[in-house]
Amino acid sequence: MSQARIDLSSSPLSQWNGPLGLPDFSAFDDTAFEPAFDAALAAHAAEIDAIAKNPDGPTIDNTLRPLELAGDALSRISSIFWCRAGAHTNEVIQGLERKISPKMSRHFSAIAMNDDLFARIDALYVGREKLALDAETDRVLEKTWKGFVRSGAKLLPEQKTRLAAISERLALLGAQFGQNVLADEKDWALYLDDGQDLAGLPDFLRTAMAEAAEARGHKGKYAVTLSRSIYEPFTTLSDNRPLREKAFRAFTMRGENGGEADNVSTVAETLALRNEKAGLLGYETYTAFKLDDTMAKTSQSVMELLQPVWEKALERAGEDQQELQRLAAAEGQNHAIAAWDWRYYADKLRTEQFDFDEAEIKPYLQLKQVIAACFDVAGRLFNIEFEEKPDVTAWHPDARVFEVKNPDGSRRGVFAADYFARPSKRSGAWMSALQSGYHLGGGSEPIIYNIMNFAKPPRGEPALLSFDEAKTLFHEFGHALHGLLTEVNWPSVSGTSVSRDFVELPSQLYEHWLTVPEILKKYAVHYKTGEPIPAELLDKVLAAQTFDAGFGAVEFTASALVDMAFHTAGKTPDDPIRFENETLRDLKMPDAIAMRHRTPHFAHVFAGDGYSAGYYSYMWSEVLDADAFAAFEESGDPFDPALADKLRRHIYSAGGTADPEDLYMAFRGRMPKPDAMMKKRGLVT
Repeated sequence: MSQARIDLSSSPLSQWNGPLGLPDFSAFDDTAFEPAFDAALAAHAAEIDAIAKNPDGPTIDNTLRPLELAGDALSRISSIFWCRAGAHTNEVIQGLERKISPKMSRHFSAIAMNDDLFARIDALYVGREKLALDAETDRVLEKTWKGFVRSGAKLLPEQKTRLAAISERLALLGAQFGQNVLADEKDWALYLDDGQDLAGLPDFLRTAMAEAAEARGHKGKYAVTLSRSIYEPFTTLSDNRPLREKAFRAFTMRGENGGEADNVSTVAETLALRNEKAGLLGYETYTAFKLDDTMAKTSQSVMELLQPVWEKALERAGEDQQELQRLAAAEGQNHAIAAWDWRYYADKLRTEQFDFDEAEIKPYLQLKQVIAACFDVAGRLFNIEFEEKPDVTAWHPDARVFEVKNPDGSRRGVFAADYFARPSKRSGAWMSALQSGYHLGGGSEPIIYNIMNFAKPPRGEPALLSFDEAKTLFHEFGHALHGLLTEVNWPSVSGTSVSRDFVELPSQLYEHWLTVPEILKKYAVHYKTGEPIPAELLDKVLAAQTFDAGFGAVEFTASALVDMAFHTAGKTPDDPIRFENETLRDLKMPDAIAMRHRTPHFAHVFAGDGYSAGYYSYMWSEVLDADAFAAFEESGDPFDPALADKLRRHIYSAGGTADPEDLYMAFRGRMPKPDAMMKKRGLVT
């Protein structure tokens, strides 16, 4: 099908005629994407050309407004495609991703470096004080101007050409990196037989492993996969040390196995191009470039956060390691605690200290109940309701669709969720949007989705979550609420369009409501008996929230520090793996703990540019979320109506309409200190 035959006004990829304003996923196949992209790119380029060449002087209405609304078809097609690329890919989609990523980069580089267009934006920005703009419009104009400058609008022609080439290459490298990790995850499985192979494994994990094996054509076997929903409980509970080591090595070597899926050279080239890009734009390092548009502003500010946490984490982890070594010795094991031993003995230590383990709590955490808890909290805080629409289909049969309603019954938006792991889905958990919410022009209702990778149970049986998985679900739903509750005029500041080190506040803050006792008492019910979680067990669960704090802080902070080291060095390491090892050696990284994300599979940082020089953002936001929830604790009511109203107006609904510090100050009345975060993590008392 050629580009000439694509009519964007009737294409099901750009004209969404499905229920609830969704695309009709049954109305097109994978071959429709490429010609639709080509047509939409051409249409968007024509819109941009018309704005840039408008003979009238620039105004908000003839320049900024149409620029914000341009490319609607491209946005719609892109949102479907990137959803599929992450959540339900195949060889056709992956091939298109490698073609479309650089093509999109070329397209947006051309827009950013359009001299006529930038001249109009520049004139508006320079004369903005005379325009009497409202605060949101003024911020959008400023962000737009800065976006052009940061994309090379002020560079010399030959510099623009080079920057565009760099951006195009980085887009392809990011796509390849993510696909390589997925290939390693999809291709590896450890198939086990009943008996000694399964020693120590509880029924819920055996069931999940049997289901995973059957899905891969090995019925009757039990599969250890590289999905965290199986890998982590296996390395926590398996009595078979050699098998734990095999799983650990496979998990940590993703992207570093040689062959076509190896990411080491991809990382090296990515780092070199990022350094060159920063230099072209006048920055000493790539970190300086990335942090210039964040709350942190400088690498010094980031290190002032990370370094004290690292020191406390090392101290705490050292104390815990001695306890783990004691438990191993008591079993007659003389080996030093290795990285594939930590979770195993930590689980035993938790049982010793708190008299419960993962197998005891998991029967009380049914997926359907945790989802209901998420919705209930949202209703109590923000007065919205979720109604499932089981007859509405999305990109995969497992994806579920919910209509989100305001108190008067009107539709606020649509929420979709795809909870289970499968070979066609990349690992991890994330939130994204098929459509953002805003009021400009004809307006747009938000269509937001969450992706998870929980182990899928056999048909007819409930999915049971670990406590960490339940927190992940709350976390991603917090992001979803940030998108669903948005109340902005301009598309570019809608929902999660905020600085990287502020975007995790709504998600990490929402996690706190999972541990509110009245929520757990209501929704943590046994999947067989329906009995609520016993008060004694609930008390143990809550008391153990900071257990193994050193391990968690070390594995996260090591990843953040390596990310910062890569992008602050100012030069490209000859061997990224050696650089990683040397950085960890200098940090005195314990041998018994691995980074949460090693370099060859660090998708946050290398499968695109999202969290490069920015993985610290989770901890930066954690300082905010610990302090924010403390406001509810101080009020004595986790659902305090006045606080909930301020939280909605200034955090969840405000998007990027104001500086993040101003938004937080409007909610809390002051900026926080790291103390509450350190206490929440259990690193200080």
